[in-house]
Amino acid sequence: MSGEEGSEKRSRGQRFRDGLTPKRVGLYAVLFGMIGFYLAPLESGLMTSIKSTEAFASTTPFAPPGPEGATIEPWLLAWESLQESLFNLRGSLANSLFFALPATLLSATLGSLAAYGLTKVSWRGQILVFALLIAGVFIPYQAVLVPLRQFWSFIDIASMLTGVPVLEPRADLIELSITHTAYGIPICTVLFRAYYQTLDNDMLEAARIDGASITRIYRRIVLPLSVPMFAVTLIYQFTQIWNDLLFALVIVQSSEFFVVTQELNALQGALVQEYNIQMAGAFIAALPTLVVYIVFGKQFAEGVAGGGT
Repeated sequence: MSGEEGSEKRSRGQRFRDGLTPKRVGLYAVLFGMIGFYLAPLESGLMTSIKSTEAFASTTPFAPPGPEGATIEPWLLAWESLQESLFNLRGSLANSLFFALPATLLSATLGSLAAYGLTKVSWRGQILVFALLIAGVFIPYQAVLVPLRQFWSFIDIASMLTGVPVLEPRADLIELSITHTAYGIPICTVLFRAYYQTLDNDMLEAARIDGASITRIYRRIVLPLSVPMFAVTLIYQFTQIWNDLLFALVIVQSSEFFVVTQELNALQGALVQEYNIQMAGAFIAALPTLVVYIVFGKQFAEGVAGGGT
């Protein structure tokens, strides 16, 4: 038995050596080089975030700080800075979750419903509506800032929420959530429409013959099959919404309810740039999006690959 195992190991080693052709070695070298090039900014940011001010000034960004220069103080200072505008001990991270989660769920859900109506339900004017949604995808944020500010000044959500203790102070965050929901519907619709076009029409037609309504078909057949694409849109939307700064600067006026990108922007010093604290704050701000990718990673891969259809 040991002779057979030794022979098998030798054959594996021989196959490995035979597979190391110059072309394959070159391919792996290029791939590892691309991986290193892609991860270099992350490595530099991480090294910067664990350096003291003196170590940062005396070393290159990507070099390790050394035993004397290594410290987690920038992370502690960044966390404290992010918590300067606390409200009931929740702070800017909680403010971002307050507006980002509803906006992500609503834009994905409404995009799914719109895509279902544009692909699996026949009605007059579909092409025009879809063309308008396509146009909405390409409207830049900067083009809507002035009318957006004027619109929310006219609507005045705060006056509508007068007397509601939890929501009234957070009127700016609600406006921000509604804005991202509306802005995210076009791209979510486009993503879901491409996905729904791959669904088996015979299965849906059989359900119609059996007497199922449009709503029932969506709820019982289309929605369960949409889980992978929901993972794709939720991850995409949450990342886009969480990282947005432009809409937040225009809509959120009270520093007490600044979102995490605004607080991260506030970490920049007026006279001295403390890059180690800024890098630590950036990693802290990125943690929720990382958690979302980890939780929905499998479904995201299936959705991108077209699985579940």
